[in-house]
Amino acid sequence: MAINKKGTLYGLSLGPGDPELMTRRTWHLLQQPDTYWTYPVRNKKSDSYALGIAQAAGLARPAAHQALVFPMTHDVAKLAKYWLRAAHTVLKILHRGIDVMFLVEGDASTYSTFGHLARTVSALDAEIQVDTVAGVTSFHAAAARLQIPLADTDDTVAIIPAGYGIDTIDQRLNNFDTLVLLKVKPLLDDIITLLAQRDLLAHSAFVEKAGTKDERVIRDITLLRNTTVNYLSLLLVKNPQRERSEIIRGCRKKSSITDIESKENH
Repeated sequence: MAINKKGTLYGLSLGPGDPELMTRRTWHLLQQPDTYWTYPVRNKKSDSYALGIAQAAGLARPAAHQALVFPMTHDVAKLAKYWLRAAHTVLKILHRGIDVMFLVEGDASTYSTFGHLARTVSALDAEIQVDTVAGVTSFHAAAARLQIPLADTDDTVAIIPAGYGIDTIDQRLNNFDTLVLLKVKPLLDDIITLLAQRDLLAHSAFVEKAGTKDERVIRDITLLRNTTVNYLSLLLVKNPQRERSEIIRGCRKKSSITDIESKENH
């Protein structure tokens, strides 16, 4: 008796918005016949940002497609119900031997809904093959647009959602040469105040909808005080003031416990 082969779940990274930033592999997979497209939406009435990128690239949505609802909430219990519902929907298709393409803006492994979906699908059926296709992130597109390197030589980089709070942002500035703050909308004024206090305004830049036709770049971020920005906004902050250890034979000298205690005592 022949055994029906199960389909593969693909996490297709589409990049931040510019169709030309889509990788060749993603482009190739989206044109494969007999596949099923799925894509995230906030609710049943909202559009899919990821689907919009594919359509802007001139790709026609296939007859076999479905939106999967992932609401904007931090309620883990509520989200788990939607992840489970989406996983069951996808599994029904995969069990028919059909490959499922889950469309993702940016990169599928970076703050992406795909990670939750893939883990839930794998938990329900460990035999399902999952393939995550890498892509360009918004912060890579933003750094390129700004002509600011994310890291040089042995620089350290931190990438966090701004929602972690001002105290966390302040602490990260002590330890990293480059700080990328995602989804800055709710705390933008407070972040600007912090950067002013730390004399880092001249080393900061704002990018909204990086890599899209609606991209907006602001280098003097004080102009953004008391304004409303898009949810898809980020700040790239360089910190040339960060204290760094000396370089020995091309590597940073590690601080010992004794060195740290001596520094604290003085």
